[in-house]
Amino acid sequence: MTTTRRDFLQKMAFGAGTALLPNRPGGGFSEPKKLGVALVGLGNYATLQLGPALQETQFCRLAGIVTGTLAKAEAWSKQYGLPPQNVYDYRNFDSINNNPDVDVVYVVLPNSMHAEYTIRAAKAGKHVICEKPLALNPAEGERMLAACREAGVKLSVGYRLYFEPHHLEVRRLGTEKVYGAVKMLETSLGFSMADPKVWRLNKALGGGGAIMDLGVYAIQGARWTVGELPVAVTAQGYVRDRAVFKDIFETMAFQMEFPGGAISNSTTTYTSYVDRLHATTDYRWFGLQPAFNATGATGTAFNGKIEFPTPKFQQIRQMDAFAESVLRDTPVLASGEEGLVDLKIIEAIVRAAESGRRVELAWG
Repeated sequence: MTTTRRDFLQKMAFGAGTALLPNRPGGGFSEPKKLGVALVGLGNYATLQLGPALQETQFCRLAGIVTGTLAKAEAWSKQYGLPPQNVYDYRNFDSINNNPDVDVVYVVLPNSMHAEYTIRAAKAGKHVICEKPLALNPAEGERMLAACREAGVKLSVGYRLYFEPHHLEVRRLGTEKVYGAVKMLETSLGFSMADPKVWRLNKALGGGGAIMDLGVYAIQGARWTVGELPVAVTAQGYVRDRAVFKDIFETMAFQMEFPGGAISNSTTTYTSYVDRLHATTDYRWFGLQPAFNATGATGTAFNGKIEFPTPKFQQIRQMDAFAESVLRDTPVLASGEEGLVDLKIIEAIVRAAESGRRVELAWG
């Protein structure tokens, strides 16, 4: 039976089959070791997505938690059978370096804490997954990458869509020019979050509102579909409700120019719902709607549907892929370097919105 490209993409997305890990001395393949993961921060994302996903992974497992809330520590310990020595708070976090059960630290904290805990985890000798965005700004991101290099540990960003089958197919259609070269794209994500008590609306904690939180998805949707990095951006920022949105843009519209000629238009907002990726060549088009949420994508093209089974949790393949890169000592796909690229693009977008000018980007 011939394996089609779509079959291959689907297998890559779901980690189908048993990964071939290093041979045993006597021949055959060894059973994969499950790396121990400690979640730092037990908010909604960790509770509803990462904790359950770690019960389904092949190459990693939930081994520990870090929380400042006693009730959460007790509830998680009971639910997942965690031993007391694998339950940390923020005061004794650094002692995790003595715990052989923990191989990977997954930082799931407000954006302002990403750099600190990534660097501390690296100094403790632990590999790190950091939720997006990587940091508050490129300078912080550079320090995080340097700390991980110095410690000899791997760093990944929680980019679950790098492994989602609909996104893999859209990237193939775009980068291989299946319907011709992409000329225009729309990549947008937004929802209503008009609550000043939410940390994401606090510039010191979140770093800048929807462009920091949701902009990563819109940026990645465009640059991965085209397969290029943008060479220039323009942007417009809007604030309607100044009582809620203080020091951050409520809505950000931005445009990216790509070296091959493609142009993308994107919107990120905390005021209304939008979740869409749409790419056009000439009279042909393809895309996803919804595109970026964690519950699953739906794809269509001018000639039919883009359909794949929806994984139970998108983070299963994301975390397994990182664990495999650690076990095999291979490059990380959703790497810290990728996260740094997005921070540089976000920085340029904010500069363009604040100045009203086109901002060029140079990539070495």
